[in-house]
Amino acid sequence: MAQALRPNTVGGLFATDGKPHPLQDTLLAVTLVLGITSFVTAMFHSLHLLSSWTGLVGIVTGAYGQWISVTTRERFGLILGLGAAGVGFFLGMAHGGLFGGVFG
Repeated sequence: MAQALRPNTVGGLFATDGKPHPLQDTLLAVTLVLGITSFVTAMFHSLHLLSSWTGLVGIVTGAYGQWISVTTRERFGLILGLGAAGVGFFLGMAHGGLFGGVFG
């Protein structure tokens, strides 16, 4: 029972199982960056193209990251990024959409 009390000191920041997960960590970082970018730019009406596209790509990368994620820490970060990307995407769509003002 002593092994249950030992802290996990091996592995990366998000890997709680002691194994490296470079693809999952990369998807986590990309989803967080895209989600934050989409969320922040959605607050400006004229940046709807940037917010809607970064939100859409953030949702896709976050969904794929959730599908292949291994640990709870990865999933937690991906959910934060997905939420920010979703809010930014929908606000960007409300302000003009993916192609608003480009073709007309």
